[in-house]
Amino acid sequence: MKYSEAREGRTFIIRLEDGEIVHEKLEQFVRDHAIARASLIAIGGADKGSLLVVGPDESRSHPVTPMTHELYDAHEITGTGTIFPDDEGNPVLHMHMACGREENTVTGCIRKGVKVWLVMEIILTELLENSALRQYDPHSGFKLLVP
Repeated sequence: MKYSEAREGRTFIIRLEDGEIVHEKLEQFVRDHAIARASLIAIGGADKGSLLVVGPDESRSHPVTPMTHELYDAHEITGTGTIFPDDEGNPVLHMHMACGREENTVTGCIRKGVKVWLVMEIILTELLENSALRQYDPHSGFKLLVP
């Protein structure tokens, strides 16, 4: 286990609008508000055609080949995530969402593009006094958190 400490900074209440791509809007928001690190929670709706990464194609392949799932219609969502800069200083959102419709639920990473259906509410809490970042790991092909 590796860890570091942080202090809570500002808290933002955000409403994403119909059709917006979640990771694009949130990464732009943190750039616009000079936020380097944050934790987030989300509730709302994800639209038809949204893409989730739902696991590796093979559990121990190198590099990892992600499987994707496309939502077939609007889904209710709940999600949680973090934002940390990569080794070039760019903010990177890592968020997982559970997306449900009727008796069906799928959970995955939103990195491939989740589109807001009508509205999505985000509570974003800035993390201060911390230097954690995401560094490229050639073994996995991911930018992994280095606390």
